[in-house]
Amino acid sequence: MGARDDKQLEAARSLIRDLADRLDLNAWARLWDGTRLPLGKAPTSNFEIAISDPGVIGAILRSPRLDTIIRQYVEKGIDFSGGTLVDFGSGLQKGKTSLKLKPRDIATIGLKLTPFLFQKKHETRDAYGFRGDITGEHRKVEDNKAYIQFHYDLSNEFYALFLDPEMVYSCAYYTDWSNGVEQAQRDKLEMICRKLRLKPGDRMLDIGAGWGGLLCHAAKNYGVTAHGITLSQEQLSFAQDKAKRLGLDDRVTFALADYSKVTGTYDKIASIGMYEHIGIKNIPIYMSKVRSLLSDDGLFLNHAISRRASKHQTWLKRPMRPEKKAIAKYIFPGGELDDIGHSIAAMERAGFEVQDVEGWRLHYARTCQLWCERLTANKDEAIRHVGEEKYRIWVAYLAGVSLAFSRGTLRLFQTLASKSAKRTPVLPPTRADLYR
Repeated sequence: MGARDDKQLEAARSLIRDLADRLDLNAWARLWDGTRLPLGKAPTSNFEIAISDPGVIGAILRSPRLDTIIRQYVEKGIDFSGGTLVDFGSGLQKGKTSLKLKPRDIATIGLKLTPFLFQKKHETRDAYGFRGDITGEHRKVEDNKAYIQFHYDLSNEFYALFLDPEMVYSCAYYTDWSNGVEQAQRDKLEMICRKLRLKPGDRMLDIGAGWGGLLCHAAKNYGVTAHGITLSQEQLSFAQDKAKRLGLDDRVTFALADYSKVTGTYDKIASIGMYEHIGIKNIPIYMSKVRSLLSDDGLFLNHAISRRASKHQTWLKRPMRPEKKAIAKYIFPGGELDDIGHSIAAMERAGFEVQDVEGWRLHYARTCQLWCERLTANKDEAIRHVGEEKYRIWVAYLAGVSLAFSRGTLRLFQTLASKSAKRTPVLPPTRADLYR
């Protein structure tokens, strides 16, 4: 080991000791020479972050961006063991997460990192992100299909490793926090059907029908005639096969179609996890289109992830935050989150009357945590289906989203609306029927 190697190791050890004092985490760090150091005063967990070689620190130092860290993690320059990333993130939330470095502190840390400044590491390939416009600012209708297929057409077998048997890929509903994801997803499907007050003979549309779980549940248990649309070929094939297998294909149909191309009239419309894909500027068009498809006495349920409203109203477009840019590039290209106030206003401007709004933020925090744990437990099989790089991206994504919902950075609301305030909504006087 040369002099430079010694200096790098000592610099890394010194930096970790400094971070341990500031953060006091229940975790460990392992350096490339096997040195294991605590990231807190007295960690008791087995969670460990490993750095494979000094070039990892050099790469991050030269390009201190979230995207750099993700690429290092994807190609195992940074790794973890002894738990899930949700465990580590939860520890961060409990620890001293606010560093608030003074200029003197920044200068000291900068000096410690000097030995890594010119340390090279093999170039990461960055071959896993979406190649087009990740923002969706200039999207055309045909772009929606590319965005959806990038995310959903990985493989049905991959999604089956962490979803429930019904393949429901949206926030579950926990009547008890100890329930598993299978029970919680059944309860979610049931709650949606109850909120829409489904009854035999209703014509139902599911915009973004996924793998068909909701419509098959609604047809089997409530006697509706249902149609679902998706832009994912993998989902379409699965949903059609499922309806046929359950003997529902005479009442449940699915099509590969954009929402803007749907025609007909429906008594009940559900949009579950679809709203995030349409883009903020397209919301007025979307709301008007949905309302045009709804019968006069119909009901519309919009289930969507949202962001916190801005403290200061502004018409200026805000730059994408690093974490949002990473999700758009590697997971959800073209996605944009609205805030619930703007969503409700858009509904009312389109002519809807809002009847009910319910927040499910903590339900999605738990759902993503369970998904992350299930995917982590099926690591080897997941890698066989999508490769290790995609697996690692998804584990980090599910953990990060769970933590964002836990912190309140992300929210989720179900909003029920009727077509017009000019007609008395076909709803009971209270919510009691939802909890029978």
